[in-house]
Amino acid sequence: MANKNDIPVVINGRIYNLSGYENTDYLQEVANYMNNKISECKASDGFRRLNPEYQNILLAINIADDYFKVKNETGMLSAQDDEKDKQIYDLRHEVIETQIKYESSMRLVEEYKEQVNALQRKIIQLEAEKTRQE
Repeated sequence: MANKNDIPVVINGRIYNLSGYENTDYLQEVANYMNNKISECKASDGFRRLNPEYQNILLAINIADDYFKVKNETGMLSAQDDEKDKQIYDLRHEVIETQIKYESSMRLVEEYKEQVNALQRKIIQLEAEKTRQE
């Protein structure tokens, strides 16, 4: 089992201890995301005029919005990936079918070559017999 990591991070000017089984770089990345989101919200005049409770709610809504956008994009990418997997499967199947048809055609070509050779030998034999009879 992975070890739990604890690191101090600064979020919105205050020091917090983040804990998790993720590596410390990831935990710091989470803190950086929070700071960026807070800065983004504070850049709005309307946000600064809200009381702290509403600011926190608006911040949470912005984070939830980011989450759902990424979740939807991930779902779309997953669907595209599934479609590409299906296309690859279909193409592989088509390649196999084409290869089977090619191999079958090559066998027919060989059979026809043998038949042509046999007929050519027969022609030569008949011409030889005709020449002897003359």
